[in-house]
Amino acid sequence: MSTTSRPPARKRAGADQRPARSRASAGEDDPARQRSPRRRASSGEQRSPRRRASSGEQGAPPPAAPDPGERDREIAAALEAWFGRVARDLPWRRTRDPYAIWLSEVMLQQTRVETVIPYYERFLARYPTVFALASAEIDDVLSLWSGLGYYRRARVLHLAAREVTSRHDGALPRDVSALLALPGVGAYTAGAIASIAYDQPVPLVDGNVARVLSRIEGIDDDIRSASGTRKLWSTAERLVRGSADSVHPGRFNQALMELGATVCTPRNPRCDACPVDGACVARATGRQAELPVIAPKRDVPAVAMVAAVVRSGDRVLFVRRAEGGLFGGLWEPPMVEARSLADARALLELVGVTRDAALREVGRVRHILTHRRLDVTVARAEVAAPWRFRAKLASPYEKAAWLDPGALDIGVSKLARKVLSAASAPDAGTARRPR
Repeated sequence: MSTTSRPPARKRAGADQRPARSRASAGEDDPARQRSPRRRASSGEQRSPRRRASSGEQGAPPPAAPDPGERDREIAAALEAWFGRVARDLPWRRTRDPYAIWLSEVMLQQTRVETVIPYYERFLARYPTVFALASAEIDDVLSLWSGLGYYRRARVLHLAAREVTSRHDGALPRDVSALLALPGVGAYTAGAIASIAYDQPVPLVDGNVARVLSRIEGIDDDIRSASGTRKLWSTAERLVRGSADSVHPGRFNQALMELGATVCTPRNPRCDACPVDGACVARATGRQAELPVIAPKRDVPAVAMVAAVVRSGDRVLFVRRAEGGLFGGLWEPPMVEARSLADARALLELVGVTRDAALREVGRVRHILTHRRLDVTVARAEVAAPWRFRAKLASPYEKAAWLDPGALDIGVSKLARKVLSAASAPDAGTARRPR
């Protein structure tokens, strides 16, 4: 653990790195189950762990080295007391239902809390149990997920729900190894379910926790590297297991996430409001802006596409992507990779758009994904009557249908909604000639 010396200069990205996701998890509602921290201030409120100062008295023996276990327990107790005072009131913190906790953790991946809340509440209202989700049609699940993004989460969640019903009688397993065996459940999600729902001293590390632990411990490794990941998980495990006799593991893990989301932020962390600032290496050495160490991201490549919005009366031509790829299982107007509408015509014929459709450009849409930027030219056409589709569509599409965009009960991506909106705007393309 780094203490006072400053490491060699290297590229750091902590000051402007956005959190991987804005997260919070389910909480502990039963006061009888909440364990009191072992060390409490005389006022009844947990104090921040004190920094250890060297003796200034000449000739006095050096102070004894602090007990690492005692420091860990002080950190855990201070975090739990702070969490009890300031934790946000979030719907998944009002339950101990493992399924509801699991759902919240999946939705919160790569997605902000305020965005997730209405989706979480609607999803639970429609599918209140694992059995209800497992028996649902995937198109219905994706429809309810539409707009939340990262649709693979919904498909894998649905697949895992079916496995839970067939192999575990509809109850999420308590055993971490059994949780990890479920589709889409990794170390983080397994740790959240095991600690929050089942009181097990199991660690978890997400973007917020990684930032908190890297600053508290002074971890100089890139947190995305193998060595940085090992140090973070080792620290998280040491802290949650070392304090399990006095602090509820789920509350401790939630407190770490809450601290990263609200206080130990990527930019301008509010160290004066931190319950463990006295134990923080970054605070003691003035390196809050330098940690965590994160290698710069690679440039995101741009992909040029053309989307065709073909309307016949109140129906629009939609095609569904095959499972497994980008936007797998979702419906959208036909889109192909091309730099211009002229270049796209032959490709569009392979995905259901006949050459008779008098397409004209009406707008452009930009959509940012994790690994690419999509620059989409939007074209539209009006046809007198719907046509029959070719027997087989070109990849990535597997099915086509004429649907009413105002009454969709299928999964539609945010990109598709942008394209439909651009095509429905006042006719900006009337001066363009059909191609």
